[in-house]
Amino acid sequence: MKILDKNFVEFISEKEIAEIVSTMAASINRDYEGKNPYFLVMMNGAFLFASDILRQLDVDSDLAFVRYKSYEGMSSTGELKELLPIPDDVAGRNVIVLEDIVDTGFSMKTFLEILRAKRPSSVAVASFLVKPEALRYDVKVDYVGRNIENKFIVGYGLDYNGRARNLASVYVLDK
Repeated sequence: MKILDKNFVEFISEKEIAEIVSTMAASINRDYEGKNPYFLVMMNGAFLFASDILRQLDVDSDLAFVRYKSYEGMSSTGELKELLPIPDDVAGRNVIVLEDIVDTGFSMKTFLEILRAKRPSSVAVASFLVKPEALRYDVKVDYVGRNIENKFIVGYGLDYNGRARNLASVYVLDK
């Protein structure tokens, strides 16, 4: 599949994605029963993951969207831009951050510092994908959908210069 100037091949099928999300939702349902978590969805990438997982949750919860950006094209800028900040008071709340992917950990580490300054009762991170080989910052991901190699991927919310977020599967750059 060609996206802009790059070729991609399927990496994680729609069926595999559904299985990963179901497993993660079951864990969150178990761990947060009766705790009314507050979900913060990292936009734009995590919107499909968040939609799928939230529909499988039985726990009463609240939801908000935040948007921070550190990527241009295929690489990190090394700077986190706040585009849509945390909209509510999260002091004393059990917060779960829903993220599409944690790679270097820079964005998540920086965002978690901002979040923890607002004094939530607890903070957990649920990331659909994690790239352990790429991690350069100490970031604990409490709910990992799947660990993957340090490869460039698109689809299921992940993009290449704003394209391919709508794809139902995850695709990897074809070399």
